[in-house]
Amino acid sequence: MRKVEFSDETWSRLLSLRAGSHSVMEDMVSGDGRDDAAFDLYGPIAQASGSFVLAQVGQSLDGRVATPAGDARDISGPDGLAHLHRCRALVDAVIVGVSTVKLDDPRLSVRMVKGPDPVRVVIDCKAALTGEEGIFHDGGAPVILFQAEDAPRNRYEGVEVIRLKRHDHGLDPRAILEALSDRALSRILVEGGARTIARFIEADLVDHLHIAISPIIIGSGPAGISLSPIEHLKSARRPKTDIYSLGSDIVFDCSLKAEPALERQGEKVSVADHA
Repeated sequence: MRKVEFSDETWSRLLSLRAGSHSVMEDMVSGDGRDDAAFDLYGPIAQASGSFVLAQVGQSLDGRVATPAGDARDISGPDGLAHLHRCRALVDAVIVGVSTVKLDDPRLSVRMVKGPDPVRVVIDCKAALTGEEGIFHDGGAPVILFQAEDAPRNRYEGVEVIRLKRHDHGLDPRAILEALSDRALSRILVEGGARTIARFIEADLVDHLHIAISPIIIGSGPAGISLSPIEHLKSARRPKTDIYSLGSDIVFDCSLKAEPALERQGEKVSVADHA
């Protein structure tokens, strides 16, 4: 396990790298090596060119992201929250499903670190959002809604609505990424919920998966990722994983594109209607 130590200079270098200043790469490692872990954890996001998808889950020791009643506040410790906000600051857009907006009323902004707020993207296949939700009125970064072509045409003030063809299980995550790329949004953070993250993973679109674990035991409640079931462990994903200590939390950085390709037998993966 490697310890991530941060200074203002380290973060400034990562933000410069995000902005395209690749000349800072050689300077990322200081003479005493304190920046090594920070660069290895965040560098792939900051220096990504072309499409790059990061999925992030903050969970308890027993794999829960909320209580059965839906209380998800304070699962991550202060360093885990700062990690999430760093990830947001290093991407162009952050994606959540409609259930996350309804249950958590998230702002999806960068508040705990310096950096730009990402464009906020909500997958709302059935047009279940009314336009009264906080994300539409908080004065934050732009909001993009993805909805099915046959969904009701609700009115959302100041929001871009992109309508895609509905497949058997919802919207095609690849089509979502292509539409975002057309708008110069190529570095993407998929933040929740469990099925939304799973759909992007099952479509083999996630480059890195960060699982941040906080030393808390909840005992019951929803999990952070809800992948399709497997019958035998030989079918389980075994990604190359590096482990980092942030202080209050531990992050497992899983390189999903480095794992052997799994046979999909031509299966079409879509983002579920209830994403």
